[in-house]
Amino acid sequence: MPGRQTPGREAAGLPDEGVPGVGEPDAGPLDAARVAPDHPQDIFITTDIPGKRVPSPEHGYGFPDDAFGSRAAPHPDDAAADGGWSASAEAADLPVGPPAIPVQRPGRRPADRRRGLTVPGPRHPATPAAAGTARDTATTAAPAAPAAAAEGTADTHTEAHAQAAAARRLARRIVKAVGFCAAVTAGTMLLLRGNEALAGLATAPAAPSAAKAPAVPAAAPDPGRVVQIVAHPDDDLYFMNPELRHSLSAGAGHSVTSVYLTSGEADGVNAGAAGRASARPDKRAYAEARQNGIRAAYAKMATGDRTSAWRRTSVPTRGGGRAEVDVLVARPEVHLVWLQLREAGTVHAEVPDSLRGLWDGKASRLESVLASGSPVTEPYAYSRDDLVRTLVGILDHYRPTTVRAQDPTPGRTPATGRFTDHQDHFYGARFTQAALAAYAAEVKDRPHFAVQNYLGYSNGSLPGTLDPQTSADKLDIMDVYAWVDRENHCGSSAGCGDLKVADHPAGNNWTSNINHARGSGTSWLASDRQHGLWAFQVLDGQVALWHRAGPIGPWSGPHLLPGTGMDPGVSTVTLPDGRIAAFATRTTLGEQPADYRREVVYAVQRAPGAREFGAWQSLGTPEASDADRTSDISAPAVSVDGTGRLAAYVRDGGHTLRGREQRADGTWGPWEAHGGAGLLGTPVAATDAAGRRMVFAATAASVTAWAQPAPGAPLGPAAPTGLPQTALPSRRTPARAASACGYANRAPATSAPPWRRPPPTAHRRYAASPTSAASRASARSPQAATSWRPARPAANSAQNWARAAPGNAPPSSSSATPRRRSRPTARRSTWR
Repeated sequence: MPGRQTPGREAAGLPDEGVPGVGEPDAGPLDAARVAPDHPQDIFITTDIPGKRVPSPEHGYGFPDDAFGSRAAPHPDDAAADGGWSASAEAADLPVGPPAIPVQRPGRRPADRRRGLTVPGPRHPATPAAAGTARDTATTAAPAAPAAAAEGTADTHTEAHAQAAAARRLARRIVKAVGFCAAVTAGTMLLLRGNEALAGLATAPAAPSAAKAPAVPAAAPDPGRVVQIVAHPDDDLYFMNPELRHSLSAGAGHSVTSVYLTSGEADGVNAGAAGRASARPDKRAYAEARQNGIRAAYAKMATGDRTSAWRRTSVPTRGGGRAEVDVLVARPEVHLVWLQLREAGTVHAEVPDSLRGLWDGKASRLESVLASGSPVTEPYAYSRDDLVRTLVGILDHYRPTTVRAQDPTPGRTPATGRFTDHQDHFYGARFTQAALAAYAAEVKDRPHFAVQNYLGYSNGSLPGTLDPQTSADKLDIMDVYAWVDRENHCGSSAGCGDLKVADHPAGNNWTSNINHARGSGTSWLASDRQHGLWAFQVLDGQVALWHRAGPIGPWSGPHLLPGTGMDPGVSTVTLPDGRIAAFATRTTLGEQPADYRREVVYAVQRAPGAREFGAWQSLGTPEASDADRTSDISAPAVSVDGTGRLAAYVRDGGHTLRGREQRADGTWGPWEAHGGAGLLGTPVAATDAAGRRMVFAATAASVTAWAQPAPGAPLGPAAPTGLPQTALPSRRTPARAASACGYANRAPATSAPPWRRPPPTAHRRYAASPTSAASRASARSPQAATSWRPARPAANSAQNWARAAPGNAPPSSSSATPRRRSRPTARRSTWR
């Protein structure tokens, strides 16, 4: 599933507009589309089909001209050519006549500058000649006036003088008030828009020009393109939603493409528990029903109408097979790509004819299972390399800025040794890893892309992450996919959805959750001694950095550090000498299946403030082999204690804490076990005011902590913190009126067929970081992080942790479960 995104983010954008690349029918597969660098989203050209824009043979996979009609986003250059952009017209100068000559009102005198008197009258001053005439007239008439008249005139002058003085004082006050308000406004705008203000101050004023230059429209930003690659129809709806729906609601130009590796044909029975006995198995028909359900769900999310039309076509792929490509007519930037390979049909058991068998070399080729009604009519088979080349061609055509995939290292259940996710899910994710590595190495004229992985079945036993309204909206889409109302809105005899899911569309509480498998922490941001910021993200399989010199100012980057195969999730720490160290995990695919390996690596800045970093150095892995626990280690958490020594910690495949610490001579010690049980996600490390390292890790119910007794000492034992769950409380799906969906009761999760049933497990992975819980704990005490250190070196109990932070005692021993936060008020989601 989700995401967004993150500098990664949004360094990684979202969707695209096109169709999976393929070659011409007669000429064989062609290379993927080559897109103009300035406008990567413009991948279609106009053909002779009126009102339509379709891929030409030299674009994408080389679709035939009459394959289907699709509309590309309007190009800014096209708008300019059509007159869509025009320079703004200049305002005409209006002629201004001479000021009107003031008319002397009866009984009023003009201003006498010598006596400092101002007589109210017209604003326009009289000409000098007129003023002199007026003074002469007044002087001549004065001797004839009686004495009483002279006294009255003096009183009038005195009163007028007082009024004028008051008016001047009022005017000065008004000017001061206006000036103060202007200064406050300017200061506020400078504070809020510091970056723009500084950029404006640094820019020299343009030289005056006699004629204004025509206005030139700014280039439209790349809206981004999302490509999702999943094993089965419905994996995207269960594990990548609501982030999928957020992408679909982003509007035109923001394309979304979902690629389905297998047909999901299962046992071929499209029926719930009650109808299984009488249903006739038909794998091709069941695959079609699942496709119909996916098309209806996407149409509902994108247009609000599940019956919105699709254009379906068959296209050749680089692997020598063919793919069905569906384009939503009302939203042509929404595409579905069906590779239609055989699925394993079982969660755990080893089946040679499966993605797992193809990856491990147990099968040389994997055959297709074509859905009935598909425009692809000729069967085909892929080797391991063929499937990788097919995915590279799809990526090359769509040029994604964000790639969503499932978790390639889900781990095993400690009690049973079974995978915690469906084997098709994580072996499909490994094929995606291989394709992304080849795409990044081979295709250079492309935008940067970021990768996000999502947890699968293990979501069902984790604390809820979605509020009730969002969870209900997600369930509504599953109802559409599951075809719970049984209305034949698609006109297909195979059915309009997946009836295996209709008994319980929420799955194993999957509609209440979404979790990223990696990259959920916040330690990707670091500061230096000059108050500059350094941000790290993985783009194109390499660690990229952005830099801002000072508290405000523009960001520079991204700058890609050498070294490939990097996984999402970078942790950073500032060393005592001011340099920054970046830690991450790196995946090596290897030549043989057993060579698959994930290890911890780090690189150190060459000098404080420098953009260059040293070579990546490996710290290895605490896991013995990939076969043991699928290389299931978290991203590293790192810190430096008061002695200046580094330490890196990971959650291992057994859901315990493991760490390596730097020795005094700069070398590293071995991986050490630090205990804990049921740890989930990525741990968090920090250093308190006394220079002692502290580590926090989430469990399904609370947070576990470790602390050094003193700087330089070994890490202390695990201790409970008494903190609540790190995500929203678990909840049942909100009740809804049965009549609204056409069913009264939903069967429990165990009513699903065994092959569809999630594996039982005592310990599940959880991607949520305990950062938020640790931050809440720090915020409760003025001592911040130091409030959580043990009361004495030997502290290893909840009571000692509580004494170190008054008011933060864990629940009493009589309580079997931790306290829960109040449930948030249901709110309408942003994409509804």
